[in-house]
Amino acid sequence: MYDKLIQLISRYVKVTDEDISLCKELFEPVLYPRNRIIEETRKRPKYLYFIISGYIRLFYYDGSGNEVTSHINCPPGFITSYHAFIQQTPSEENMESITDCELLRISKLNLDKLYNESIVLKNFSIAIFEQSLVYNENRAKDLATLTAEQRYQKLIKNYPGILYNVPLQYIASFLGMKPESLSRIRKLIIS
Repeated sequence: MYDKLIQLISRYVKVTDEDISLCKELFEPVLYPRNRIIEETRKRPKYLYFIISGYIRLFYYDGSGNEVTSHINCPPGFITSYHAFIQQTPSEENMESITDCELLRISKLNLDKLYNESIVLKNFSIAIFEQSLVYNENRAKDLATLTAEQRYQKLIKNYPGILYNVPLQYIASFLGMKPESLSRIRKLIIS
């Protein structure tokens, strides 16, 4: 169950047996069925999640009551409402399993313990947070500068599994368009 996490960590830092034991001690395995709210808006996020398998999204409701998907994550990767989790404040987003999900989760208290007990795992966390910042910066730039078709093509090039696991209305929302617009783009690309 911990193999994917250890493999990911090993791509960034050299892990010791003590680091692996610490991960197994502090990360808790959990399973969620599809379409389950894992963390709710207006509540403090309890955990940072590592996705072993499955797809998860973060979403909120706009002023008109429409769901807006702000993030979709696939394995292997970490997900939570980061700002609220780090600050331990109520989140403005819901976190929902799109598919059945196999996850590892860690509380803020245990994450802090992990940082204090292993400089290697702290360095890994810094690398992951830096990668997340770059991703979010690029996403904001893409939303501002790319056409809807370009955003869609970039998404399916970089994350082809999304098409087979995530409903089109979530993909459309994530890409900043209406489902009808995404359907038109898909028809143009297929033909």
